[in-house]
Amino acid sequence: MFIKNAWYVAGWASEISNDAILSRKLLGEPVIMYRTAEGKVVAMEDRCCHRHAPLSHGRLEGDEVRCMYHGLKFAPSGQCVEIPGEAKVSPKYKVKTYPLVEKDAALWIWMGDKDKADPAEIVDWPYLDHPEWRTKQGYLHYDSNYLLVVDNIMDFSHLPYVHPTTIGTQAFANQRPVFENTDYGMHIDNSAYDDEPSAHFKKLGGFTGLVDRWNIYDFHYKGNLLLMDAGSSPAGEGGPKGDRKNAIEFRHFTALTPETERTTHYHFAHPRNFKLDDRELDDTVIGMIYTAFNEDKAIIEAQQLVIDTDTPATTPMMAISVDGPVYHIRRNIARIAAEEQSYQAAAE
Repeated sequence: MFIKNAWYVAGWASEISNDAILSRKLLGEPVIMYRTAEGKVVAMEDRCCHRHAPLSHGRLEGDEVRCMYHGLKFAPSGQCVEIPGEAKVSPKYKVKTYPLVEKDAALWIWMGDKDKADPAEIVDWPYLDHPEWRTKQGYLHYDSNYLLVVDNIMDFSHLPYVHPTTIGTQAFANQRPVFENTDYGMHIDNSAYDDEPSAHFKKLGGFTGLVDRWNIYDFHYKGNLLLMDAGSSPAGEGGPKGDRKNAIEFRHFTALTPETERTTHYHFAHPRNFKLDDRELDDTVIGMIYTAFNEDKAIIEAQQLVIDTDTPATTPMMAISVDGPVYHIRRNIARIAAEEQSYQAAAE
């Protein structure tokens, strides 16, 4: 079950051009994306209206897409503008298009009701493309349902067990975060004081003693977005509420876009505001994130395989106290998706 009336990350803006077609399945629907000569981004269904050949096998001709089965050509509006051998083209020959917006280095697509698509609702995360922050863009493909990944990113108690040599410390298994329900999702403060720095933070920040460490994040139901203020500073300097003059800071971005009910697109970035001239550090940071996220990926995909062979009705997952935010988020995603489906059914 998906929330469709939401802005999802369809890819990074750097992935599309005016001389190539990018194809991707999003929320179960095959989509192509490309850029016009003037730089406008376009998204339409990856299916010719004639014989349903994939337009991703077609070619760009200026701002238009030519199907390479029988030659029908489509404008960015989705309207067919040419059928070889026919003098006129009926307006009924067209393909579905989707609102697509380029913002903060990302491509944001709306898969639901076009009339409800308001670009002003796209979150602001300028750290992805800002001169005072450095980052590299990342992507992983998960062979799992997106909700299992949502569970993972909202639960820091797994850090010392899944990531003992990368980003985990024991403090995060023992403490409970402070969370607040919001109109967009959930705000969580998961901070640790007088803690051992994780292996990654020790390497990046050069910390030799204890640190105050924070992960303050907002999860958005719509679009499955995690936006996080993360960092560490020497213990006793006030942590996130201090002046942060000796801290290392990141502004993490995670966007989970369902591909199908069982697979997920995972776009992420980890902008930093220190050592901006160190280009080698760009590769180091993104490499560390890939290492940690691949640790998550391994356990989540293994979890999905177990679920595939299980019967949830007879062997349900059993909650523990740390799961409160996870189940709250699941309930609300299910509620919003069900309300959409009910509204759509009534409209039909």
